[in-house]
Amino acid sequence: MISLSILDYSPIDEGADAHQALWETTELAKHADALGYKRFWVSEHHMVDSVANSSPEMLMMHLAALTSTIRIGSGGVMLPHYSSYKVAENFRMLEALHPNRIDLGIGRSPSYRIVNTALNEGKTKKTSYEQQVADLMKYFTNNTVEEHRFQSLLAAPKIPTAPQMWMLGTGERGARTAAAQGTGYVFALFAKPGSKGVSIVEEYRKQFQPSSLLGRPKTMVSVFAVAGETEEEAEDLAKAFDLWLYFVESDNQPPYYPSIETAKKRGFTATEDRKVRQNRRRMLIGTPGKVKAEIERIAETFQTDEILIIPNVSGIENRKKVIGLLAKEFRLNDKKDL
Repeated sequence: MISLSILDYSPIDEGADAHQALWETTELAKHADALGYKRFWVSEHHMVDSVANSSPEMLMMHLAALTSTIRIGSGGVMLPHYSSYKVAENFRMLEALHPNRIDLGIGRSPSYRIVNTALNEGKTKKTSYEQQVADLMKYFTNNTVEEHRFQSLLAAPKIPTAPQMWMLGTGERGARTAAAQGTGYVFALFAKPGSKGVSIVEEYRKQFQPSSLLGRPKTMVSVFAVAGETEEEAEDLAKAFDLWLYFVESDNQPPYYPSIETAKKRGFTATEDRKVRQNRRRMLIGTPGKVKAEIERIAETFQTDEILIIPNVSGIENRKKVIGLLAKEFRLNDKKDL
């Protein structure tokens, strides 16, 4: 049985602003909660003009207060920019207020050079990512027995539960770190399509060391998902996504997420079209039945029971429709009652 979860980027649609985008994320989270999705995660982006959310913890607190059963998480906190102790206390605070509903997804993307410099200004040395993850585990469990450079340090607030911890990645290093520390692992298939991901996930399972937070390996695979009632509708949504993705990954940052109408009018040059066709390998596009079949194929290939979809299409009503169509196709509310 496959569980579906959502990662939302808080896109700023054409004609909208960041304020509206964040409230649309709120609307989408509430809709996902009612539809029976398992998790709703939010991203961390800096200097991406068409994306509103730069602080997942802050947005998570807001979303957790306005939803009821869905797990709320980060996808993810870019750990190298921050103190593990501060991240742990932020997420312990979230967990204290919303017990057994909080996920900490972490990554290590450096972002733009100027962002990386600003977030790390004044640091004379950097702690390795692997050590930072180990530190997080120490602060989530408040273990004062095992040897540690801050052995007696406790993270507040003191609570009986802890957030779930997930490592986001596309390569062997992240998978090895997740396995060594006993955290869940999310393979970002949307960022790195192809067959290599299967061996990375398999290696994570083989090397997994149980921790006090997780007794057995647990995986998710994240994908871009574009579903429409018809192939034509899905293709229209995908064209706007094509345009946004092409520019957001170039030096020419778009100020907003383009509408379907804008995407249809603009079109692509031959050079752009080659990149767009390459990007299509990163997306699941089609009717709900077609997208469901692709999700089931991916779940079978990766031997996972949970898929994290990114329904990053133009317009809040379209995003709500995408997750609604897939929820109906997967009968998520039927599973919610089990």
